[in-house]
Amino acid sequence: MSPCDQRVAYLARLVARLASTLAAACVGVAVLSGSALAQPEQMPVAPQWRDTAQRVAQAGVPLSDLAPNAPDSHTVQRGDTLWGISGLFLKTPWRWPELWGMNLEQIRNPHLIYPGQVLVLEKSDGRARLRLAQAGAGQEPTNTVKMSPRVRSELLESGAIAAIPLNLIGPFLTEAVVFDDNALEVAPRIVATQEGRVMVSRGETAYVRGELGGARDFRLFRELQPLVDPVSREVLGYEGRFVGTAEYVRTGELRPVADGKNVVVPATFRVTSTRLEAGVGDRLSPVPQQEVVAYVPHPPASPVEGRIVSIYGEGLRAGQNQVVALNRGQRDGIERGHVLALWRAGTPAVDTTGAERVAMQLPDERHGLLFVFRVFERVSYALILSVQEPVSAGDRFTQP
Repeated sequence: MSPCDQRVAYLARLVARLASTLAAACVGVAVLSGSALAQPEQMPVAPQWRDTAQRVAQAGVPLSDLAPNAPDSHTVQRGDTLWGISGLFLKTPWRWPELWGMNLEQIRNPHLIYPGQVLVLEKSDGRARLRLAQAGAGQEPTNTVKMSPRVRSELLESGAIAAIPLNLIGPFLTEAVVFDDNALEVAPRIVATQEGRVMVSRGETAYVRGELGGARDFRLFRELQPLVDPVSREVLGYEGRFVGTAEYVRTGELRPVADGKNVVVPATFRVTSTRLEAGVGDRLSPVPQQEVVAYVPHPPASPVEGRIVSIYGEGLRAGQNQVVALNRGQRDGIERGHVLALWRAGTPAVDTTGAERVAMQLPDERHGLLFVFRVFERVSYALILSVQEPVSAGDRFTQP
């Protein structure tokens, strides 16, 4: 083999190892509904991600798709996210598979990106690609940019960086729940509290009646709120107002008393966490079984359009890092990880430049991004990743 061929072979092996290291950029990060993190080998690989990898593994992206001030290199820091790093290099962060590519032979057991690693941007023949390099001991590579994101994220159990700010959506994986009907009307309920208190907090006791079904860990909800489509006025589901969690301590019973009668002794529960203080009348729903969920930011495969139903919680308007309910769900093709564009409605205006005053409606303007992290049949929940102006119920979203 000639020296030139040897160099080509070496570079091919280097690229393969690099692509393997960066494969998690496309695979993203998988978390459990209880906010635990799955290990890399547990991460599912969707066919569309593999298709993307096959299509772009060698191609890279056009230089026109790079961010205007994309740095020559970046040293991965604690607190970085794959989304944030991609936004540093790309105009559209969810297109990171096209920039980083993947090693198709290694994707079943992808490696992750760790703090201290150096990503180098290479440009040739009108295309750009990222490769992995290691800075020398005690040295920083030239033109390195250290990110200091406004939003702190988490590391995975392995020490790798996450795809998105998991600390922002983690609480909502069990809190944000939509019921198809008013199911909590017949759910177990708190009927009394410790020492007759009006409300109970973490560590205190509550007494419960109802069919528990063998579960030991429960979520507490207050009254259900209907989620009404702002366009059709159809009730899309019922959102439970999350109160906290409680664990089973002791079963209830029917205790015999005088004259052959029985008295009801309710089951005993201990409140384990609270978002609101729990009280009589709050309903119990079993904590769902842990489920591996992959969060891979990607645009919808086909056009989609909808409206924001409500701001999660009691707010009337929302900003960055808040959660909103959308009037589109599984039946509409919405998936976990979908990135959606937020639009600001055009305002009325008048053309005064002619002989007559003409009423106009200015066009809608795109002003933010949503990230879908929880999907139900007719409703989904999304995190506001970025926004220029406050978001309200009724605002429009589309594919990005």
